[in-house]
Parts: sequence; structure tokens; C-alpha cells
Amino acid sequence: MKTLFKSLYRKRRKNESVIKYIMWIIHLWLGLLSSIVVFVMCLSGCLYSFKNQIIDFSNRDKVYISSTSRQVRTPDQIQTEFFKQGKVVTSLLIPDDTGRSYVIGYKENNVDKSTYYNQYTGQALGQADVGSGKFFDVVLDIHRNLMMGNVGRQILGAGVLMFCVLLISGLILWLPKKLKFLKQGLTVMFKAKFQRVNYDLHNTLGFYTFLMLFFIAVTGLYVTYPWVKNGLIVSLGGTSIDNISKDTDSGDDAFGGLLEDMLEKQNEKKNLKDSESASIDKILKLADQHLPYRAVTSIELPNKDNPRYVVIKTNTQNLLGMMLPDEVTFDKTGVFKTKELFSNKPLNKQFTSLAKPLHTGEIMGLPSIILYFIVSLIGCSLPITGFLIWWHRFRKMK
Repeated sequence: MKTLFKSLYRKRRKNESVIKYIMWIIHLWLGLLSSIVVFVMCLSGCLYSFKNQIIDFSNRDKVYISSTSRQVRTPDQIQTEFFKQGKVVTSLLIPDDTGRSYVIGYKENNVDKSTYYNQYTGQALGQADVGSGKFFDVVLDIHRNLMMGNVGRQILGAGVLMFCVLLISGLILWLPKKLKFLKQGLTVMFKAKFQRVNYDLHNTLGFYTFLMLFFIAVTGLYVTYPWVKNGLIVSLGGTSIDNISKDTDSGDDAFGGLLEDMLEKQNEKKNLKDSESASIDKILKLADQHLPYRAVTSIELPNKDNPRYVVIKTNTQNLLGMMLPDEVTFDKTGVFKTKELFSNKPLNKQFTSLAKPLHTGEIMGLPSIILYFIVSLIGCSLPITGFLIWWHRFRKMK
């Protein structure tokens, strides 16, 4: 027990700054406390990274189709086909890749369902295989709350907070005293003994992935703690969640705009109740006039909750190829209502709408997913290499 205590504490070294000494203590204690949580979080993040690609692969007979036929069924034709079968189309997902099938959402016997659909042959290919989906549901549950509900969520949140402190303290400990020692902190001496290689891996890989891991951790905390969400929104120029209710007297407040939008939609429901609905083809053509570029397109048809057509295009026409959503809405008859370009949103709303893909790495498609996977894998290794550094110290004292 005495040896264990000694391994968790040491005297301040000669010429060691107070800050680095305190950071060493914090880094060691928090590292040991959070090691299991950080490992599980990063490992589950690694597994979840390729969720969409793995689900597509497991459903490859439905997702990937031959585009030999030049004729493509229009959304209106698809809607008519489904109607004849007693199915009411509620949404369509139209890929920008001609070799991928559509995804059709529909109601049958008042039950929401979806199916892959071959737009060339008119064949409904069936629902997605649930096996891979269930697996990733379990992985996500582990990643969010360790499969322990709200208790696990709090444990995980505390572990991620510790991880943020660990990353900052680790960076401070990594900083070389002199510039000539910089190369040593950027390379791994693979020819050295195991303990030195392990130490170099912990230091060097931790430095190279510091920014990415810190960003992933903070975006994870964004969905865990309201105070983190509030802090990020305010720092990006938004209004504090706590103060929104106090600002309802202002003419352009969020609640005022939301209330006005709700009233307008209620009026549409009443006034256009007996009006003939615009065709899906017409709505998509109108949307293309407002969003004149080719992209993955989703269209949601009017329903009891929302009386409008909602068309969302995933815009990738930017420097980094990021997937940014642009939205345009029309009423039941096809009259233009709203247009919301991602580029025109304030910074805090841009971050809010992209929080999830920024956290998961889906923001730039496969390249960013691969990058996030590698970074998360390195994140998995840091608790292991850190524990081995401490274990070697403990055994040496023993």
C-alpha cells in the first residue's frame, strides 16, 4: 500500500516549474481514474465511425444497383405505384450517385415504414437488414451512457471532462524546455527499450492528435451537458439558453419567430385543407431553382405535424467538400415559403446543425471518417500506454 501511494506521488524535481509539477500530478491521477472510460469511449467511437459504410455493405444487394436503363421513374410515378398498393409515400431520399437506389418512406395501415427502391426497374428492394443496425445501436448506447442509462451518461461525461483536462495537462508536460529538445518530442525511438518506446508513443501520438481529440471530446460534451452547449453557443455569438425566455419582448427573438412560423403553418392547414397538392416532381423542380446544384436530396411530404414540403440538399460545393445542408420549403400547393442556406446562418447555428457530423467525422464523408477512426484508435492507445508508464514506475518501486 505504501508503494502504491509512492507511485502516485513524487517530489518536485530540481529546475521543474510548479506548473509542470502540478500538471504531472493531475495528469497521473486523472489518467488512472478515467482510463477505462476513455478507452471504452474511444473504442466505441472507432467501431461507430464506419456505421454507414458497414450498413451499406451489409445491404449492398439493395443499396447498389445497375444503372443500365436510361429511364428513371419520377417521384410522381413512384408515388402512384405505391398508392395503388395501399401505401402513402411520406418521404424520398434521392442520391446523387446513379448507382445507388432511392430510399422511400411510406405509411401502410397507419404504420411508418421504409424501403430501398430501384428507380430503373420500379422494384421495391425491401427494408434494411436489422442485424448491423442493432449492433450499432448497442455500440451507440455504450458510447453515450455505457448502457447504464442516466447514471452511465454522468459517469461518461465526467470521464470526458477528465480527458479534456488530461489533453491540456499532457500538452503542457510535452512542451520542451529548450528548442533543441523539440525533435525528441516529435519522434519515437523504436530502437530503444520497450519502456522508452511506450513513453515516446504516449507523448508523441498524444501531441499529434491533441487538437482532434480535444475537439471530439468537446463536441461530445456538447450533447451531454447543457452548460457546455450553452457555453459553446454563447461563445459562437448565440443567445444564452437561460436568457432566451427573458428576451421574448424583442421583435426578432427566437420564440417570436417560432411562434409566428407556427401560426402561419396553422393557417395553411385550415386555408389549404381542400386544395390540391402540388406534385413531387413540381416541388423538386422549384427546389432546383432555389438550390441550383446536384446533390443528395431528401424531400418530406406534408403531414399532420408539418403542412409543408421540406426539401433538403446536402451541399458539398465548398473548399473542403464538407456536407452542408441547405433547406427550402413550399406549402401544399407549391408556393415558396422559406429558404435557409447553411452559409447564411450565424456561426452558432451552423455549429448546432453540424454538431453530430462534426463529432462523428461524417462531415466530409469517407476521408474524414478514416481520419477520425485513426485519431480515435490513437485515443484508445493513450490510456494503455499511460497505464504502462505508471505500472513500470510502480513495479520499479516495488
